[in-house]
Formats: sequence, structure tokens, C-alpha cells
Amino acid sequence: MYRKYITGFLLAGMMILSSWICVRELKIDRISAKPAFRMEYLDTSMEEDNQSFVEMLESVSSGQRVVDYEVLEQTKKYQLSDKDYEALLRIVEAEAGGEDQNGKLLVANVVLNRVNNERFPDTVWDVVMQREQGIAQFSPTVDGRYQNVHVSDDTVEAVERALYGEDISQGALYFCAREKADSDRLKWFDRKLTRLFSYGNHEFFL
Repeated sequence: MYRKYITGFLLAGMMILSSWICVRELKIDRISAKPAFRMEYLDTSMEEDNQSFVEMLESVSSGQRVVDYEVLEQTKKYQLSDKDYEALLRIVEAEAGGEDQNGKLLVANVVLNRVNNERFPDTVWDVVMQREQGIAQFSPTVDGRYQNVHVSDDTVEAVERALYGEDISQGALYFCAREKADSDRLKWFDRKLTRLFSYGNHEFFL
């Protein structure tokens, strides 16, 4: 009889002990799982940061500029009235209609250089229409070419480049087409001015 009770107590004790061990192991699993999760999260974050850093280095090494979009936005250096803008388009087309876009840009540069120079008038219209001792500074304004030109899209693009500040003229204030220019006029250019370079059909002077 006593043996039966003892056996029952032993079985009950073993069940209680087993339950306690199971609960303890469950708690240990939960505690150990938390840092493991944190480590896994940290590993993932570090991997993403490293990938971003590598991509940035590759971008810089490839010559790409990492800048804010707003920095890339351009603003015009020259704000012209409608009258001045029309005059610039027409004189560029009349003087350099047969040139490539850089040849047209150079003519626009010369006009704008004069606007910025104290020896010449202060507006594009006045520069284009200027006469000295009765001689027009730009011959198309007197031979009909200025009035009759059809301004091409290429000329518009060249003028826009100039208005946004692109200048390849080395500061030139004069240009001429030697093959078409008057001989007396050429002598004055060669004697009084400093030749800078030639491009297309024009020579540029300072």
C-alpha cells in the first residue's frame, strides 16, 4: 500500500520537474532569440549601408558628379528685351547662317562682349545698329540680309547658349570674313587690332 503511494508521489514529482524544465527552456529560447534577431537586423542594415557606400564610390570614380538637382538648374546670364533678342537672332543668322552652331555662337559672343564693353553701346539693338563715321559696324544691317533672314532653329540654340553664359570667343570684339571684306577695312583690322583666331569663314580680333 505504501509502495503505491510512494510511486504516485514520484510520478507527480517527475511531471512537475518536467514541466518546470520545459518552461525554463522556452524562456531561454526567447531570450537567446532576441539578440539573434538584433544581430540579423544589424547585419542586414550594415550590408545595405556598405552597398550604398560602394555605389557612391563607383559613381565618383566614374566621373559622375553627386550633386543636388537644384544645383544643376541653369539661369540665363543675359536677360534681353524682345527687341534685343530679335536683333541678336537676326544678326547671328545674317552673319553666320552658313556656319555651324559654334560659328554662330561666336558671333553672338562678339555682340554680347560689345554690350559689356564701355567702348560700345549698352544694348544689343544699339550695338547691332551702331555706325561710326557713317559706316555700319555690321554690314547685314545695310545690305538687306538682316531684314530678310529666316532665323533657323540652330541659330536659336546658338543664341540661347550665349545667353546662358557660354563664351568661346576669348573676349573678341571684332570679326571679319577676309575673303569678302573690303581691302581698306582689312588693313585697319590688321593694323589696329590683335588677331585672336579663325573659325569657319571668320577671323576674330580684340
